[in-house]
Amino acid sequence: MSCINVALLGFGTVGKGVYQSINSHQSRLEQVLGKRVRVVGILVKDLEKHKQSKKDGLVLTDSFEDILAISDLHVVVDAIVGCEPGNVYLKKAIEKGCHVVTANKEMFAHHGEELLALAKENGVTIGFEATVGGGIPVIQTIKQLLQVNRIKKVEAILNGTSNFILTSMRKEGHSFDATLKLAQQNGYAESDPSNDIEGHDAFFKGLVLSQLIYGKTPENHTTSRRGIRSITADFIERASELGLRFRHIVTLYKENGQIHCQAEPALVSSEHPFYQVEGVQNGVSIDTDLVGNIQLNGPGAGMFPTASAIIEDIIQINRPVPAAPSFVEFQEEAEESSKWVLFSDKVDIKLPYVSKVLARRTDKTLVVETDNIEEILTENPLVTCFSLKGGYLHTPEKVTI
Repeated sequence: MSCINVALLGFGTVGKGVYQSINSHQSRLEQVLGKRVRVVGILVKDLEKHKQSKKDGLVLTDSFEDILAISDLHVVVDAIVGCEPGNVYLKKAIEKGCHVVTANKEMFAHHGEELLALAKENGVTIGFEATVGGGIPVIQTIKQLLQVNRIKKVEAILNGTSNFILTSMRKEGHSFDATLKLAQQNGYAESDPSNDIEGHDAFFKGLVLSQLIYGKTPENHTTSRRGIRSITADFIERASELGLRFRHIVTLYKENGQIHCQAEPALVSSEHPFYQVEGVQNGVSIDTDLVGNIQLNGPGAGMFPTASAIIEDIIQINRPVPAAPSFVEFQEEAEESSKWVLFSDKVDIKLPYVSKVLARRTDKTLVVETDNIEEILTENPLVTCFSLKGGYLHTPEKVTI
């Protein structure tokens, strides 16, 4: 029986998860592919740290050139972080004629377009399911939808650390700093959590989805990124009194011929699919012209969910695949007035441009529907506002959270 030979770049949490999952699911892989899948090379930074992983026939090295020198190498899996050297490594692997699979969302957000073009030139495939949503099959779902459907909008919770913090602040009533420490103690946040809580991680994933759906990423002036550090326990409590929950949401859509990508904290009502997406879970909501709305929820990170996405990509690469989706244009629908939640600490909120007040807990906490949010903020420079996702039809009494 022939083998599919795989090399791993990086042997941290993700790399080890892929290695262990290939070994533990070997019989299933043989059934699906009719071949064995064999890890033949591992690139590490520190050989001494990983020397116990050395096996007969396995190239364990700190030199990428040793990986490229492996004969009959089929797939290179990128499980390292940062734009470089991953970008350079994958280019060399593609030019050698290897398929590549990556979990590196930052690198792919910046270099995905050129890597995909290079792969096409060399007749190989790039799998990048693991860059977005961990174990949720977001990329493959969108690829299938794009065969016929036109995607109108994507909303997504794509960072489990931020979702855990916002959920725990609401349930436990603790401050942001105290909840962040809890997330770090539980292994949900890094010692330096900036990439997660400032929204970079989720934003990079949004750019990957843009490349997939539209064939390119948006211009800088049609993107925005805000993290969750400014969310206070007071904001959480006041939102809960309105029956709303904070989420950090990536929104991707096209308007007036321009791609927009926003990664920012927002509020969701009980009518929104993200209302029940709690803790470290991720969620994706896709609006299409034919099938309507599709929702995907599940674990967005971790050793084995990410390994699952990588292995599924390896399987897809080694199966006959449908033609690549075309990036079709569609008639954009007119946007409805937006809904916003306004918080003021010291002064009453003035509403000279509002079309409708949906809820008023006090004159310092309002839910409004308007197409003039910029003018409202100009009139009320001390007001903090958050976009409201989902329907909001009545003024609720205080709810149990």
